[in-house]
Amino acid sequence: MRYFGTLSLFIFLGVMIHGCSSDDSTTPSDPNAENNRPLGTSAADILSQNNYGSLTIELVYTNSFRPEPSSILGFKSFVQSLVNKPGGVQYIERVIPDQAGAPFSIEEIRAIEDANRSVFTQGDNLAVYVFFSNGASENDTNNSVTLGTAYRNTSIVIYQKTLEFITQTDPEVLPILEQTTLNHEMGHLMGLVNIQNDDIHQVHEDPDSDKHCVHEDCLMYYDATGVGRQMLEKWTQLRAVPQLEIQCLQDLQAKGAL
Repeated sequence: MRYFGTLSLFIFLGVMIHGCSSDDSTTPSDPNAENNRPLGTSAADILSQNNYGSLTIELVYTNSFRPEPSSILGFKSFVQSLVNKPGGVQYIERVIPDQAGAPFSIEEIRAIEDANRSVFTQGDNLAVYVFFSNGASENDTNNSVTLGTAYRNTSIVIYQKTLEFITQTDPEVLPILEQTTLNHEMGHLMGLVNIQNDDIHQVHEDPDSDKHCVHEDCLMYYDATGVGRQMLEKWTQLRAVPQLEIQCLQDLQAKGAL
């Protein structure tokens, strides 16, 4: 359930569509219940104006591992091109201390969010949280690393330390890979691909890696058999972030996207 690329290591762009019941469940007394739901359940809320007229995206990082400004600009452009919010999209950037305990489990990533997230869905405003981690994922091995994971309905972790490590021999690739990871994980929050089994074009979901797109040039593409290397070479040679192909775009538009 992850999107692969390679740079002498396999690279994962993760999507967690299942979790422990205690992680995804909510209670009526939970004041932040709207931000503690399963992945994909807020796709239409993020994209459309029906229930929320505005969107706030909180970008949280440490002084040690800050995202590139150009990556954030590209991410903003991606979001603005899709979300239908008459009240606009606001971005809040916050710096927090380095978090101890790396490499992190997804449970620890959730705990970091619980301790540091400051913007929650309220009234007419829906909130999304993105954490740029100062540590790697505990799932990393000598042959594979995780770049990012969408793990709640409005929550993303980007493993910034890992991104910087794997691009250290070619720093110009860093903002491209950062933005690709950001856009890809945001795509999962928006419901791609068929996260809640409600896409209008279910046929383009990759049968060999569910919740990803079968089209090789798509932002939401995934292939663990070697095409990932070709994708990274494209980022390196063309200096380009992959775009959403037409069926992914139409799936988003069916949920209320521009």
